[in-house]
Amino acid sequence: MYGICCCCGALRPRYKRLVDNIFPEDSEDGLVKANMEKLTFYALSAPEKLDRIGSYLSERLSRDVARHRYGYVCIAMEALDQLLMACHCQSINLFVESFLKMVAKLLESEKPNLQILGTNSFVKFANIEEDTPSYHRSYDFFVSRFSEMCHSSHDDGEIRTKIRMAGIKGLQGVVRKTVNDELQANIWETQHMDKIVPSLLYNLQQVEETESRSPSPLQTSEKEKEIPAELAERCLRELLGRAAYGNIKNAIKPVLMHLDNHSLWEPKLFAIRCFKIIMYSIQPQHSHLVIQQLLGHLDANSKSAATVRAGIVEVLSEAAVIAASGSVGPTVLEVFNTLLRQLRLSIDYELTGTYDSTVNIGTKIIKEHEERMFQEAVIKTIGSFASTLPIYQRSEVMLFIMGKVPLPSMHHAMDFGKAGENRNRLTQIMLLKSLLQVSMGFQCNNMLTALPSSFLDPLLSSALMEDAEIRLFVLEILICLIDRHGNRHKISSISTEPDISVLKLKVDKCSRQDTLFMKKHAQHLYRHIYLSCNEPTNVQTHYEALYFLLVIISIELATEDVVVDLIRLVLAVQEMALNNEDNLPAYCRCAIQALCAAYLSLISNLTTVPAFCQHVHEVIEMRQKEAPYLLPEDIFTEKPQWSSSMDRVETQLLFLQSKISEVLGGSGYNTDRLSTPYVPQLTDEDRLSKRKSIGETISLQVEVESRNSPEKEEKAPAEEITFETLKKAIVDSVAVEEQERERRRQVVEKFQKAPFEEIAAHCGARATLLQSKLNQIFELTIRPPPSPSGTITAAYGQSQNHSIPVYEMKFPDLCVY
Repeated sequence: MYGICCCCGALRPRYKRLVDNIFPEDSEDGLVKANMEKLTFYALSAPEKLDRIGSYLSERLSRDVARHRYGYVCIAMEALDQLLMACHCQSINLFVESFLKMVAKLLESEKPNLQILGTNSFVKFANIEEDTPSYHRSYDFFVSRFSEMCHSSHDDGEIRTKIRMAGIKGLQGVVRKTVNDELQANIWETQHMDKIVPSLLYNLQQVEETESRSPSPLQTSEKEKEIPAELAERCLRELLGRAAYGNIKNAIKPVLMHLDNHSLWEPKLFAIRCFKIIMYSIQPQHSHLVIQQLLGHLDANSKSAATVRAGIVEVLSEAAVIAASGSVGPTVLEVFNTLLRQLRLSIDYELTGTYDSTVNIGTKIIKEHEERMFQEAVIKTIGSFASTLPIYQRSEVMLFIMGKVPLPSMHHAMDFGKAGENRNRLTQIMLLKSLLQVSMGFQCNNMLTALPSSFLDPLLSSALMEDAEIRLFVLEILICLIDRHGNRHKISSISTEPDISVLKLKVDKCSRQDTLFMKKHAQHLYRHIYLSCNEPTNVQTHYEALYFLLVIISIELATEDVVVDLIRLVLAVQEMALNNEDNLPAYCRCAIQALCAAYLSLISNLTTVPAFCQHVHEVIEMRQKEAPYLLPEDIFTEKPQWSSSMDRVETQLLFLQSKISEVLGGSGYNTDRLSTPYVPQLTDEDRLSKRKSIGETISLQVEVESRNSPEKEEKAPAEEITFETLKKAIVDSVAVEEQERERRRQVVEKFQKAPFEEIAAHCGARATLLQSKLNQIFELTIRPPPSPSGTITAAYGQSQNHSIPVYEMKFPDLCVY
């Protein structure tokens, strides 16, 4: 019997005998290395036998797994690994199929050790570069199984960590094996990304619950590197770093879905961390794709809770800071359009109290403070985006935002009623806040092109609104736009004793472009500053902003003419407070006087004209003695002090235009210009800006049109309109039309049927009449009009006629073309 067995064993194929010889009698002895070398040599000598060797090893491994002989399972996997590392021939594809079957067999086992063993073998296989492609190999099972291992919930914490680590390593191996080979399975497909990315994020999320993230992977110890969260982060970075342009969407969408499903937008710390990893890992030229994905997700969640939307917007803000300059992509205005649309929706939600105005049952309760928080987050994000843009694009964005501000004077679509007025006001405030964020840090060399009339006109128009908060935002925006050297932050407060050497203001010579800008827009700007000072609802912050605006213009855009005009403007504001034609409160009148004193004190130090400085100093000293409430040190404090008797202010307490004109004229300034008081031209636009309701605006426009009509004096008193009057007007208009139609018919009939001589005589008569009229006109133009005395007497006593030049003649209206 034994002889028969030996005889049959000798007849077995050589590759089976070589495979059997690598297994010892006792599994604890490990792989027989000498026999393993023989098997490896045989495989290299006869590569066509590799697939049979793999099949036989797979058969033995399956049998050992079923019999729970795990020692022999480990030996078989070790042998497979060595063969895989040694053989790189064309026949390795068939061997790999057997190898992957054995790995799958181990991963299907419930034993953690076998799962980890199979994963380690797969990772070694993933690091091998194959010489020949495989067209039919599939990794779907491995993606699913490794993702399942990443979510392991084993009772033993240490084993659970090992299984999760093995799952992450397995996914990393799948990515490395397939991501760069177009002939392999497409790992970027949605079905794979929906499993890989959430598995990595799930493990990345665990570190948030246990400990804070270490500053850098390079600074961590070896023990900390074994944490699943760290391994998951490295795998996620590697995956995103390999993503091409067309694969970014499939990689980002699972991240957004994971954050939605696990409600991770509200704490927003983990969401921000995820997108920081994404932005730093992907190629820089693909950054705008991530931002577009976030914007689309924000639109999709437009009716979600305010905290969720605020989290998405916060992530957008952080992503915009990381993105390189100009990486927002080709649709820059679309980005801001989306954010402004969300801002408008939030205002509607805040006012209506519901996400859907058509549904009143089962709607969510909207908390006003949460919507306000969301609005502030949107405004911050708009500023973050704008900070990454070049100057020319930022100018377009500012013009775009300004075009969204509802202003009656600009004929924008505005809402009616009390609710409509509230909506308009909130929209104006939020958009101007956004514009302020965009204007921060705005620096341009050519303000004429960066700030066109289409932007400045509506901005200055909104400076005259009744709402004090809106006016303050406009002043702050103007300061940010004009202040290009950061001088605003060097002036801490309003004072009549500014030390120019301590302030260290940066003053450059006014460029030609700035000079042209002031020639075009200066009078418009001065008029709005003057009218802004004449607002009864102004408070301390308004006067401080007006002071800073005057100072910044004097520093940034100062020429000799600009300085003279600003001094004239301030003196006119002083005169306005004295006359008080608009019945300003006593505080406002005192504050205006203090504002004038502070500005003239600073401008006198900047011009360095001793006589000018002396006059300003004398007036300030007199105010300190007799009227300290006219100085900023007393009026612009927490507890301001002012006098209600402002009708009688002594001359020595005022800055005199004649005196200033005299002292500056001696230093070469334009005396004629200084002596001329500044008088603002009040336009219809300024009046319209002060109206809140559309009804007032329409009535005012009608009033303006009627006032400007040339027939104003000739208009008769309007008759009472009744039903009979309207009926008579309709009947009369019908009769007139009938008469006109009959007259035309007669003319046509006459020219068709009358003889030629009659028609010629009729036309000749009309021609003669026309010629006579022309002759009369020519006589009037050639003959000079008589002088008041009939003749002009020459010096020597003879009377003579003087011909008047053609350009001084007054032609009749019919002759003017």
